[in-house]
Formats: sequence, structure tokens, C-alpha cells
Amino acid sequence: MSNQAPNQARVIPLRPPMRQEPPRPDSGPAPREPLWRDLVGDVLRRERLAQERTLKDVADAARISMPYLSEVERGRKEASSEVLAAAAHALGLGLGDLLSRAQGELIRLTSRHSTVGGRGTAGSSYNGLCLAA
Repeated sequence: MSNQAPNQARVIPLRPPMRQEPPRPDSGPAPREPLWRDLVGDVLRRERLAQERTLKDVADAARISMPYLSEVERGRKEASSEVLAAAAHALGLGLGDLLSRAQGELIRLTSRHSTVGGRGTAGSSYNGLCLAA
């Protein structure tokens, strides 16, 4: 019989936790990881500019306000999945495409930083997805 309480989720780690090494005094402050909203906003803006479309054009096609789309592109607003999907579709992308590009940008930016525990986290071969119910 299980010693787990009913209606309590069991967490199964997808990979072993990584050992944290204490920072060296000469290494300086740790670099700040980019925020997801900044990455997604950068991807949206880059795609819009690559298509040579105006903010108004994309906002109208996505049926969201132009000021709000501008705030999302600048990473000032944490947009809902519905807003992100609408903006992505207005640019001819799927939501998965948008998020995949943002993930690629995150990997690119974080792979510049030093590794933790002798293993690189951003450049590792791990490419998993965690789902919760």
C-alpha cells in the first residue's frame, strides 16, 4: 500500500538534480537569466520586422490593441497564451513555432554563461517537456 496521502500528486524528476557549486569570489555577480516575456517579445518583433509589417497591421490582424502588442514586444506585459497565439497567427506562425523560437533564443543566450557543476545546462542534449495535470 502507498504511504502517499490521497489526492496528492507524486513528483517524478525527469533528470537528477544538478549539484550547485558555490560561486568563486573572483567570478563577479552571476549573469541574470532572460525573462520569458522578453524572449517572446523579441521573437514577435523580429518576425514582424522581417515581414516588413507595421505594429498596427499585426495588431489589427490579431484583434488586439496596438499599445498592448507594443508592450508585449518590449517585454513589458506577460501576455496570455490566447494573445500570444493571436499575435503568432497574425504573423503566419503557430503558437508552437513562436515558443520554439523563444526557446532557441533562451538556449542561445544562456549557453554563453559558464557551466554549473561541470556540465552545461543550456547546451546539454536534454530537450524535455514536463506536463502536469
